[in-house]
Amino acid sequence: MTTPLKKRHGGSALRRRLLRTTGAAAATAVLIALAGCSGSSGATTLDPKAKVTIEVWSGQADAAQQEIEALAKEFEKQHPNVTVDLSPGASSTDQLLQKLSAGFAGGQYPDMSYAFGSWAGQLEASGRTLDISSEVKKPEVKWDEFTAAARGTAQPTGEKVIGFPAVVDNIGLLYNKTLFDKAGLAYPTNDWTWDDFRTAAKKLTDTANHVYGYAYSVSGSEETTWQFWPHLWQNGGEILNKDATKSEFASQAGVDALTFLQKMAVDDKSVYLDQTDVKFGQLFTSNRIGMITSGPWQLSDLKTGGTDYGVVQLPGTNGDHQTASGPDIWALFDHQDKNRAYWATQFAEWLTSAEQDERFNVAIGNLPLRSSEAGSEAVKKESAEYPGYEVFVANSANVKETRPTTKGYAALSVAIGKAISQVLQGDGEPKAALEQAAKTADAALNKK
Repeated sequence: MTTPLKKRHGGSALRRRLLRTTGAAAATAVLIALAGCSGSSGATTLDPKAKVTIEVWSGQADAAQQEIEALAKEFEKQHPNVTVDLSPGASSTDQLLQKLSAGFAGGQYPDMSYAFGSWAGQLEASGRTLDISSEVKKPEVKWDEFTAAARGTAQPTGEKVIGFPAVVDNIGLLYNKTLFDKAGLAYPTNDWTWDDFRTAAKKLTDTANHVYGYAYSVSGSEETTWQFWPHLWQNGGEILNKDATKSEFASQAGVDALTFLQKMAVDDKSVYLDQTDVKFGQLFTSNRIGMITSGPWQLSDLKTGGTDYGVVQLPGTNGDHQTASGPDIWALFDHQDKNRAYWATQFAEWLTSAEQDERFNVAIGNLPLRSSEAGSEAVKKESAEYPGYEVFVANSANVKETRPTTKGYAALSVAIGKAISQVLQGDGEPKAALEQAAKTADAALNKK
């Protein structure tokens, strides 16, 4: 995905679908070329009382920028020796990666920046990031309250932690009650299997009136790819091997998952195949599609559209209801200055604490970062305003796997996205298509 979706609270970059997979090729080249370089030297010993200015690029606009500005001022009041030089950093969040790469080249880069999770591997490879592995081990940080996917995204190679989670999300099953009632079907439950789901999709489909039981993206984008990952994981499959040098999605688990979707799309003809990544949401809102897999970002549109809907966790296999997540991070950068490093880390830790997160992420409609927030008043308020929000909060427990952030993932996503799209449109068979995609992906993963 390359553009933020409509946001619930004023158009912040945080309120969007979290599917970023690519950055500018030039930016990537610069980031990697800089690996091992060091910035100018500052304080060599820590003095927590020394006056210090930390530069933070928020990547935000509108209401979200106002919220984080207020929080930064509050942090400054609590720590009078610290000045938080806060700005969006670029005219759009998408441009931050290129801005960072240019800053690395010129030695002018922030202490902390919002970053799409898909950039994490590239940022670490730049040699400019801080390693806060020892900090997150401290009991008071409560690192385990973040989802496994969020923690993994902040630790792209497993060698060091380069920041704190900034946004978390997941996908569940949204169902249109109007169409279920019309078809005389019982609503989905959290115990549904994929067979239950397929059966319902067939019964909901009314091709004469252009009504479909389900929808799937066939644009070949990350929307196509990330909706496939839960099927793969629930079948026991993996995206990559342990050292991220070889793809594993063409396994029997992957073939079985794609075959299942192929049968729905080609044999049952119960799937609306969306070439745009956008239209399926609109058709669901207007009672033309019975079920979609989507996330909490969809709820505001459903409320605006007056759609009668419900939300459950994804259908499962053998009781496994794993979902996909695309977390973003607050990346931290090294200026060879102990004081700046200390206070940038302290600010990121403070901003992502439960108390501040409820006033920031939850307040603008995102899911809470931490498991300890699930029963908070802020979450209850959001759930009352947007039914189904609480399901996505609980669904964070089904986030078990980390979507890769290696530099070859973008090419991998394109390769498998193309394979899925072709098969669902009746062109080719799952095994051959996935094996061809795996060859393309492996070449990208091992490209020097």
